[in-house]
Order: sequence, then C-alpha cells, then structure tokens
Amino acid sequence: MNKSSYFVAAALTVAILAITALIFAQQKKPDTMSCPMAEKMSNSSPDDCPMMKKETQGSNMTEHDEMVMKNGEKAMGFSQTATTHHFLLMNDGGAIQVTANDANDTDNRDKIREHLKMIAQQFKNGIFTTPVAVHGQVPAGVPEMDKLKDKIDYSYEEVENGARVRIVTSDARALAAIYDFLRFQITEHKTGDPLNAPEK
Repeated sequence: MNKSSYFVAAALTVAILAITALIFAQQKKPDTMSCPMAEKMSNSSPDDCPMMKKETQGSNMTEHDEMVMKNGEKAMGFSQTATTHHFLLMNDGGAIQVTANDANDTDNRDKIREHLKMIAQQFKNGIFTTPVAVHGQVPAGVPEMDKLKDKIDYSYEEVENGARVRIVTSDARALAAIYDFLRFQITEHKTGDPLNAPEK
C-alpha cells in the first residue's frame, strides 16, 4: 500500500469515528419535548420543567458539582435530584428551604423534614459539620455564625412537600455572616436564588 492509500484509509477512519461520535452525542441529548411533570404544569413550556432542568444541568456538571451532589446525598440522607434547595436572603436573615419535586414523594419529604429539624438544632448549637461535609470546605460565613450563635435564632418550619430553617438576627455582624453563608450555598448548589435581600 502506497502513501496515498494510507492517507485515504486514515481519512476515512477519522470520518467514520467523527460520524459515530456525532450520532452518539445526539442520542444522549435529553428529550426536551417530554416533561414527566407536564400534567401538573399548565401554561408552562418544557423548558420550565424542574426535572428536565436537572437532567440538562447534569451534562454541565463539574467534578466539584458532582462531589457536592454525592456528599449531599450522604450527609442529608435524601435524593439531591428528586428535591429542590432554595437559599433565601431576607431583611432579618434568611431561610434554607428544601422540597420534594413530586408531591407524592412522601419518602423524600419526610427525610427532608427530619434533616432540617436536625440542622436547625445543630446550627443553634454552633455545629456546622453537615455543610462542611457536603462542600468539602468551611462555607463562607460559618466562623462568624458560630461566634455569634447567641445572636442568631434558628427555627424549623414545615412547608408543602418539605421544610425550611428560618434564620433570624437583629445583629449587623451576624446578618452579614448569614448573607455570606446563604450566598455561598446559592453559588455551590446553583439554585439561581437572588444574591441580595429584597429592598425594604
């Protein structure tokens, strides 16, 4: 076989591999036309489906994102893909809120409530081992929240399909620390929640 034949054979091999990779990539794309929750989402497009968003986000996850998800499953005791986290900045502090995506998913709902009830008590005592375990680092705001724990009130509240931990303070330093903590969580969990409290 001469050099010309080798070149043609190599070019054909590369072309076949490229076409195969393209076909495989097309097959791996999520079906954005069918939302498993469409029946419960009147007047919404498939792009609004939280389950489809989770699937789409999965393809863009970094190693750190995957680590946070894996650690979250272990430390929190409930599915990270079947639930939704929100971290809300408020004028008097904020809230950590988690809900099950499916209203019929009582298993994850109950696990969320059990976990957040424990978190409210732990944070009240200055124990932040769970967020450290989830993120593999001490979250922003935690050292100050620990120092100022006597100036912060943590309370557990149940919400539809889940629960929340309300964090309240009247101390300016504690408030700044709470905001730092919640912003860290918003960024780490990529929740898309506002990074600033609403204007008074």
